[in-house]
Amino acid sequence: MLTKGSAFTRLMLIAAFLLGACSSGFSASVSTHTLTSKTRNPSVSETTHARKRMRRLARSRARTRTHSARIVRTTRRHRRYYERFLASSFVTGDVTEGDVTTGEDPVVRQAAIDALGNMNGTVLAIEPTSGRILAMVNQKLALSSGAQPCSTIKLSVALAALSEGLITKQTEVRLGRRSRMNLTQALAHSNNAYFEALGRQLGFEKVSYYAHQFGLGELAGYGIQGEQLGTYPEAEIPTALGGVGKMCSFGEGISMTPLQLGALVSAIANGGTLYYLQHPNSPEEVASFQPRIKRHLDIAELIPEISDGMAGAVSYGTARTVKLNFNEEEILGKTGTCSKAGTRFGWFASYANTEVGRIVTVVFLEGGRPTFGPKAAEIAGRMYRGLYDHDFFMVKPTLPTSTANVKSLSTPQQ
Repeated sequence: MLTKGSAFTRLMLIAAFLLGACSSGFSASVSTHTLTSKTRNPSVSETTHARKRMRRLARSRARTRTHSARIVRTTRRHRRYYERFLASSFVTGDVTEGDVTTGEDPVVRQAAIDALGNMNGTVLAIEPTSGRILAMVNQKLALSSGAQPCSTIKLSVALAALSEGLITKQTEVRLGRRSRMNLTQALAHSNNAYFEALGRQLGFEKVSYYAHQFGLGELAGYGIQGEQLGTYPEAEIPTALGGVGKMCSFGEGISMTPLQLGALVSAIANGGTLYYLQHPNSPEEVASFQPRIKRHLDIAELIPEISDGMAGAVSYGTARTVKLNFNEEEILGKTGTCSKAGTRFGWFASYANTEVGRIVTVVFLEGGRPTFGPKAAEIAGRMYRGLYDHDFFMVKPTLPTSTANVKSLSTPQQ
């Protein structure tokens, strides 16, 4: 252990040694070499490295901000896409309760009930050449005030644009810098931008005129108890809601009933006759049934212009779910999907184009996320399958016009 005296003596010896080294030139051969070997440019190295570190830090922060912005944008898109629905797409009770069925076709009605299953909706089947309702499942919903027609309104808009000579089915409408589309493609894929463009070119007055000619805004049935009117605006909806463009692509501001849509599609299927829809309530009313014409529509030459688009919807477009269950006959139709106030709507209006006649089917669903147009088309496909399996599309035997030479089977042969 060092004492205070010995420590002082040692410090004095070290100082003497260093003083002698400096006087002999020893320091020049040692310390200077060591400094220059570690740093190539001691005057600028620290500042340069600091600047590099600051640049790297700035780039890192910029990347972080960009990544965060992408996350925010993705999250916002994500939230806009997932709409919250309050209604249920399914029912637990009997949706047919209270239906009047004594004048309906039992084969058609059973096929419609089986196809609908437990979905919250209605199925309407119409004979387009007379306006007779063959089946109406869940009549409370079918005869209600209706709902937004969604993309099924595009049938009315297409016929209006064709009637005005604005387009043909080959006319390509410019939708963007590099995007063009014709009527067949627009109907098959239910392109909203295409029909918004048509609506703006037509204007509200013409769109409204043709919609009323095709039966919107008025009762579709004749003497059908409980049928409601639906609504069609007297003026264009506000620009904030999309104006006439949204009216023509989504049916915004319009309330349409399944019967009104069924009457319009029946007129397309039969060549232009808009019948009053009638729902017989007894076998006697069926036997004495007489069609009632509301008016003739000047659309016979226009029907081939929209038929390709309606067929394309089933073949490769929004209604191709029909083919999950039915491929034997040609089906032409139009889907519709939209939502309002927490309830989603799914529409599909179609007709079977067969050699022995045609039948019009309208499927309307309401509920939550499982409810949409392609689901309604799938239900229609199941119904057509049921009809086909029960020989509904078969040629019916014709009765002889005279019974003079007809022998009773119970009479013995002479």
